[in-house]
Amino acid sequence: MTDTPLVDRVDDSSAPRTPVVGPSLATIETARAVVSRVADVTPMESSRFLAEVLGSPVYLKCENLQRTGSYKIRGAYNRISKLTDEEKARGVVAASAGNHAQGVAFAARELGITATIFMPVGVALPKLQATRNYGADVVLRGHTVAEPLQAAAEFAEATGAVLIPPFDHEDVVAGQGTLGLEILDQVADIDTVIVPIGGGGLISGVASALKQSAARDGRSIRVIGVQAANAAAYPPSLSAGVPMEVPITATIADGIAVSKPGMLNFAIIKDMVDEVVTVSDDDTARALLVLLERAKLVVEPAGAVAVAAILSGKVTNAGRTVAILSGGNIDPLMMERVIARGLAASDRYLKLRVMLPDRPGQLARTSQIISEANANVVEVLHTRHGRGLQISDVELEVSVETRGPEHSAFVIEKLREAGYEPRTAVD
Repeated sequence: MTDTPLVDRVDDSSAPRTPVVGPSLATIETARAVVSRVADVTPMESSRFLAEVLGSPVYLKCENLQRTGSYKIRGAYNRISKLTDEEKARGVVAASAGNHAQGVAFAARELGITATIFMPVGVALPKLQATRNYGADVVLRGHTVAEPLQAAAEFAEATGAVLIPPFDHEDVVAGQGTLGLEILDQVADIDTVIVPIGGGGLISGVASALKQSAARDGRSIRVIGVQAANAAAYPPSLSAGVPMEVPITATIADGIAVSKPGMLNFAIIKDMVDEVVTVSDDDTARALLVLLERAKLVVEPAGAVAVAAILSGKVTNAGRTVAILSGGNIDPLMMERVIARGLAASDRYLKLRVMLPDRPGQLARTSQIISEANANVVEVLHTRHGRGLQISDVELEVSVETRGPEHSAFVIEKLREAGYEPRTAVD
């Protein structure tokens, strides 16, 4: 998949539209009364840095600060609260690698219902522990999300437990739509809202709320969806006019790595969402770093893709804009890796390979050159066993912190002036 923006539909008139499918505005308003029992009204923070990038005001809707660490609690609680007493007595079951699991487990606990959650064997330990701490019975099964999904469906069939889907259900969509109503309460004169997309539950709910509210008020609001380039099922699906399954390759935004759109979600998005763009992992890593440094917010990669779309230039002429930060459940080990990738993608982390004569003092000399260039060495590998080395040579691999592209180029130039031929290393 490429990360070229795909415009499925852009409104060419100022006439707002009401949805053909999906929950009505009244349904979403009713859901808000239900969801408010457990979900916080999360902060809306302005970002001067992103406003300078976009050229118009930018606000961050901080669902990363929501209870359970993501928006998922909204849809899960709204769906489970609508079960009959007989269904509640049978319990609920779900499959997830993270945020949906925690949302279902928390909602079930609050409603006094037993919950069984199937998760993949390699699920991040913090997400596993949090789901168990909310009282769910967690069963580890398989190594991909597909295997827990199958196991959950079989469990529901065998036990009568009610399967709680992560996105493809009107009650779930209506619950997620409550976030759209909050956005309108906090930034009434909004022009554009940027939303992460996995299966489509969040954006279909938010778009339903925003578009219907805008139609009622006689104005228009632009809704833009963002997918990870390595897991982008919506662009080809929108082009084909039907939900398409796509192969997924590795992405740091695993929270939105869904291979096929939900049927209900696709219908709403096709009708309501103005455009869908994709971002690379490097774009997402840069966004996570910006959120840490500039906004002091911890956001998981999937939750940062709306900001990635702004930073990478995929969103333009947006006016007053809200970027939804959909979750903050990131494993500390993953955060360490993503920060390193973000630094590298921002040209603030430079890895060089330099061939040196195998004689005393060469390592000290190169270190001195880098120091005099005001760069900081963070890691060094000195070896005689690199491929292509002459018997009288050694290879120095050095990782350096710099202040950006110009400073990186300056460090390289100083090494060249000293007679070395540094090469940028590729991991």
